[in-house]
Amino acid sequence: MPANAALVDYLLTRRSVGPAFLVEPGPSAEELKTLLTIGTRVPDHGKLAPWRLVLFTGDERGRAGAVLADIAKTKNPAATDTELDIERQRFLPAPLTIGVISTAAEHPKIPEFEQLISAGNVAFNLVHAANALGYAAQWVTRWYAYDAEAAQALGARPGERFVGFVHIGTPTTKIEDRPRPPLDEVVSYWQAR
Repeated sequence: MPANAALVDYLLTRRSVGPAFLVEPGPSAEELKTLLTIGTRVPDHGKLAPWRLVLFTGDERGRAGAVLADIAKTKNPAATDTELDIERQRFLPAPLTIGVISTAAEHPKIPEFEQLISAGNVAFNLVHAANALGYAAQWVTRWYAYDAEAAQALGARPGERFVGFVHIGTPTTKIEDRPRPPLDEVVSYWQAR
């Protein structure tokens, strides 16, 4: 039996729960502090902390969605009311969304790619932290992570980019597991030639 069977079981069964199935309550102030502390305990070559976090809570979730709808309408004047309403709901109903921003920059010893991966680790650690605290989460990107205007409107500064948004809340459903790739299709042993 593994030394930490509960952790092994969690890692073997963890599932993302989409934002539409995440509702109040969200983390308390004390839980949020713990969640953010866990989230930022990641590999970080050079101790650069090449990431920042932007929290979307309360009424600001709806306001952020309204901003996205306005940008979407500008970029696609033919967007339907239904399509724009989807944008307005991007940060709802999940009580908390954390935007994870990569601040990776040129460094003489640490490639930007390593810094970007560190930010990705923050996003995944936030998912693990949410689950550890009894909530559920989903890490998503969507178009606004890649669109410069939208990213800036959501908090990215020049030279920064979102690696994703982690939606967190109390799950209203249990998500069934999806098929996983057979290990023999994705794992190989290196051999000298």
